[in-house]
Amino acid sequence: MNILVINCGSSSLKFQLISSATEEVVAKGICERIGIDGSLTYQPEGGEKEKSALAMPTHKEAIQFVVEALANSKTGVIKTLDEIQAVGHRLVHGGEKFASSALITEEMIQAVEECNELAPLHNPANLIGVRACQELMPNVPMVGVFDTAFHQSMPDKAYMYGLPYEYYENYKVRKYGFHGTSHRFVAERACEILDNKDAKVIVCHLGNGSSICAVNAGKSVDTSMGLTPLEGLVMGTRCGDIDPTIMEFIAEKEGLDIKGVMAVLNKKSGVVGLSGTSSDFRDLNDAMDAGDERARLALEVFAYRVAKYVGSYVAAMNGVDLIAFTAGIGENDHWVRENTCKYLGYLGIEFMPEANNVRGVETVLSTPDSKVKVMIIPTNEELAIARETLALV
Repeated sequence: MNILVINCGSSSLKFQLISSATEEVVAKGICERIGIDGSLTYQPEGGEKEKSALAMPTHKEAIQFVVEALANSKTGVIKTLDEIQAVGHRLVHGGEKFASSALITEEMIQAVEECNELAPLHNPANLIGVRACQELMPNVPMVGVFDTAFHQSMPDKAYMYGLPYEYYENYKVRKYGFHGTSHRFVAERACEILDNKDAKVIVCHLGNGSSICAVNAGKSVDTSMGLTPLEGLVMGTRCGDIDPTIMEFIAEKEGLDIKGVMAVLNKKSGVVGLSGTSSDFRDLNDAMDAGDERARLALEVFAYRVAKYVGSYVAAMNGVDLIAFTAGIGENDHWVRENTCKYLGYLGIEFMPEANNVRGVETVLSTPDSKVKVMIIPTNEELAIARETLALV
């Protein structure tokens, strides 16, 4: 079975065609600048990456171009649309309605739309991709895989805020968490490595958007992101945890309204705000090596916050068997991994710096005598979505 995995943003659309038999990527690519000038980057398995400028007024045209690329007589990997047997869609927010992936029906779409106010930038865009695929492939079964679903196993003591209870009752204000598909994938792999389905695992999904998850016996028991992805770690452009009074203070000092303050917290903060130069950790490492003190500060704040969350989740689970680094920074930034683990010696971790100079490869970073195993475990959200889709169709 060929499964098309779609990750649809407001002006972009990432895709992979995955063979369920081999779990190999048959082709992949991205449509960018949808609604502006438009471009398609496409790469078949074992082939060269090609980028084409194409007019994409809407996501429907983007999906059409993806299908045409997949079936192209020269570089395509299928002959007809019939060779796509299922479509898996990344959906960001399912609120409390979805604790697992679900077949996409009209009733399901309506339920997701009711969660739109919890993710106004993501859910509507995700659903645009669903509608476009339904129009072009009306007879193909489709599955929605939610970022939030994995975290629905959190106990109420972990997801409730110290706010008037009626805000939860009336508006569902609570912690939801994100990156759930990645956290589940990496935690399952960690349990396989340990040969222990009841293992206590802490997954550090570190990228431009970062979150940490405590997973006990395969279930999420706490995670660092909250009602929105703003809570938790210092990230590329997001501030993470702050004193809420700062919002009022900045508003008065800078003459900003609430939207202006939120723009600062979401888009101008994090490591880009601290460094004043970049949200790209490669740039920050280069700048630190060149003696830039603010780049050093940004990286140290990031690693320190990661270590603090790891420590708190050890307490939440009363122990930990494996700590996994994953995603763009977690898999590729040796400085962040090593400097995070420097804070964790009290756990009996014996870190191997000589094993740490790798990128994107599953690797054990702790010694055989270490009381807690530390690893790089690459994530694969597209494969996870494909697996969820296959299970349901």
